[in-house]
Amino acid sequence: MRVVVVGTGIAGLIAAHRASERHDVVLVTKSRLAESNTRYAQGGIAVALFPDDSVASHVADTLRAGAGLCDPAAVEVLCAEGPRRVRDLIELGVAFDREEGELVRGHEAAHSARRVLHAGGDATGFAIESALLRAVRRRAIETHEHTFVTDLVVADGVVRGVDVLGEDGSVRRIPADAVVLASGGFGQLFRHTTNPEVATGDGIAAAWRAGAVVSDLEFYQFHPTALALPGSHLISEAVRGDGAVLRDADGERFLVDVHPDAELAPRDIVARGIAAAMARQGGRPVVLDATALGADFLRARFPGITAACAERGLDWTREPVPVTPAAHYAMGGIRTDVDGRTTLPGLFAVGEAACTGVHGANRLASNSLLESLVFAWRAADALDGGGDPLQLDAVSTREQPARQDDATPVDRAELRALLWDRAGLTRDAAGLRAADAALAGWRADDPTPAGREDANLLDLGRLLVHAALRREESRGAHARTDHPETREVWAHSVHDARLPVGSRTPQEAAA
Repeated sequence: MRVVVVGTGIAGLIAAHRASERHDVVLVTKSRLAESNTRYAQGGIAVALFPDDSVASHVADTLRAGAGLCDPAAVEVLCAEGPRRVRDLIELGVAFDREEGELVRGHEAAHSARRVLHAGGDATGFAIESALLRAVRRRAIETHEHTFVTDLVVADGVVRGVDVLGEDGSVRRIPADAVVLASGGFGQLFRHTTNPEVATGDGIAAAWRAGAVVSDLEFYQFHPTALALPGSHLISEAVRGDGAVLRDADGERFLVDVHPDAELAPRDIVARGIAAAMARQGGRPVVLDATALGADFLRARFPGITAACAERGLDWTREPVPVTPAAHYAMGGIRTDVDGRTTLPGLFAVGEAACTGVHGANRLASNSLLESLVFAWRAADALDGGGDPLQLDAVSTREQPARQDDATPVDRAELRALLWDRAGLTRDAAGLRAADAALAGWRADDPTPAGREDANLLDLGRLLVHAALRREESRGAHARTDHPETREVWAHSVHDARLPVGSRTPQEAAA
């Protein structure tokens, strides 16, 4: 079988490496092999590996963080298979941090146990990416760097390859018996983001255009603590797990009045708590105070963050540093089952491009690398197993995202500002309708790679806004100020390019 894998983060590299044991694999990335979200992951990978922890506890923490929208079966797979897959990572050469030969583990928000492994202090993603690239390069895998996947090739309802745009502007088709999309999320949709420039949702948008169902795009996680300086450099949640605290402009710890777990509350609560504190104090930034941890500890445990602060003229070992929430991770994506199958035959999706159901409405910290690892492995094993594609009911009363006849070319900076302002940390109907109208007035038809990225972001922005409008409740990362309650009855949002956009609630299903 000839398999095309799109993307070279942990999900793509694992899928390619595992699939190459039995199949001919073609690995495609629009940048260089080493550029992905994985490379920048700081905190670590959550896994129940230790005697004082359990799979059941990890499952419970994940379900609790997901605010009622997790798929329990998928969560069980994630947490139960995680330990074996992490041992596989170690066998592939990932050198997690150890003390006296034992794995070091950290604590992050909403976890009931210390279960987060890290490498190089705060360079976990880099360590994983580097080890997996070495492993992939030892295999007979055909690779294409600087190759932009523009669309999926669908013949008789089955995905049969990808159309790509080369760095030299050449257009060609790569045929395949199956395609695995591991192309990441769409953090570049927002003005403030921790995501690298490559995170423009290309795979999700291409899958939607080809007819695959995408789901839960309204649930986008905003990391509470990015440096409030150009570049929005991430400051890992592990810093707060080790004891750092957040203070307002007057030096007071404000989260103790917001949630019993204060700085270690779920990410959505901490992020909105920071935004509220900033609003109360005229927009002045809050600060993260890690000075009590000691300079030696900070330099050893978080060398990357220490260096990033120094590059910006800050010494976080001696003084608090300004932080702000920033777009970080998409819980929604291409809907899949636990083997990565989508609603399109021949198409698999893994990693942040997929919506497996494990994150629900709010991802538990450090579960993302584990999700990519576990489900990419399963997808690779499912490639030649046959079976039907994922079956979903997709019924809606909403119209397709529209474009006005007199639409003007989209400006990415304006698009990102619009989504941040109208569909960011907090939302309401008026703001979402204004965003919907603005998005309908833009078009993106530039055939260059940058123009195609703009088109993908525009499609995803429209879908996100439609889903956020329809979900008239607040749940996890989706906060509606005009609907602050959480509805007792809920459903996943569903977008299908062959059907109108929206979601099917249990009441609608029974009607």
